[in-house]
Amino acid sequence: MMEEEKDDIFEDGISEDAALDGENNGLYEHLSLTVEKGQEPLRIDKYLMLFRQNATRNKISQSCRAGNVVVNGKAVKQNYRVKPGDEISVLLARPPRENVIIPQDIPINIVYEDDDLLVVDKEAGIVVHPGHGNWEGTLVNALAFHFQKEGVKTDLDRIGLVHRIDKDTSGLLVVAKNEYALSYLAKQFFDHTTRRLYWAFVWGNIDSDEGTIEGNIGRHQKNRMQMAVYEDGSHGKHAVTHYRVLERFRYMTWVECRLETGRTHQIRAHFRHIGHTLFNDERYEGNIILRGINLPRYRQFVQNVFEVLPRHALHAHTLGFVHPVTRKEMYFESPMPQDMQEAVERWRKYLAAN
Repeated sequence: MMEEEKDDIFEDGISEDAALDGENNGLYEHLSLTVEKGQEPLRIDKYLMLFRQNATRNKISQSCRAGNVVVNGKAVKQNYRVKPGDEISVLLARPPRENVIIPQDIPINIVYEDDDLLVVDKEAGIVVHPGHGNWEGTLVNALAFHFQKEGVKTDLDRIGLVHRIDKDTSGLLVVAKNEYALSYLAKQFFDHTTRRLYWAFVWGNIDSDEGTIEGNIGRHQKNRMQMAVYEDGSHGKHAVTHYRVLERFRYMTWVECRLETGRTHQIRAHFRHIGHTLFNDERYEGNIILRGINLPRYRQFVQNVFEVLPRHALHAHTLGFVHPVTRKEMYFESPMPQDMQEAVERWRKYLAAN
């Protein structure tokens, strides 16, 4: 998925940074600014509206309640009065897009739902959010239909996606139903306090049973559809991926990944960088068969596995977060999808016979 264009709503001198999830662009922006000299005392909700053309006082107040408006390192309420020299840091939702979301009756697997949020176990092949030629048939279209059918009323301008995963990545996503839940959950993703583990199949036999991959991730200089790793820090943003081997298949390895940071295509780019591209990841040339040594009918076997698993082998296995209202820890696990499970079983049988 190509990186989204940032909304041009910031005044000169204000910096912003996207809060990204493990595989895709995030939906929230970190706004930082310093109150100028001569500024008279003014409620912070009114003050921030001077810099956010698409934000309402209600949205800013919701962010204050969620602890997402920080002044000089401390969360403040909406009635805080700014003064010259105050360092303000804010996490707010991006303004709504003009495109109308069309509700569509598309089956989705909702594993949990209450008045504030729901958790979806997404199938591979479904785009999460409309855009770039995929305006229909997305998870957002399906959620719009679900909300309409169930009579769910929200105070959101659009579907409350807190994070995203790629079209061909399967697994767990949390969706907010109101502005407060949206802000509260977004803060957890921004601070990387959520509990998320991914399962991936990567080419080759990784040397260590566990390890860490570090290196800035940014847009590839030649292939703009790919992300690349820049160890010297010349481009991109700092990224750290921790992994643990779960099972070895001689020419493919099943790994569990924990992201210390969240960058676009982080797992895909990091593992390609160390020479272990995701299995059947066409965008990163993971659909090129790794040569087998002295294994009969090896190439045909791998091609058959590609047909069983016709997408990059990546699954968002776990998701944990603190509920925005009850403050209880929520934790969910998604079992390995059928296509990845079939691939595992075929590798086991093949290597046992060879």
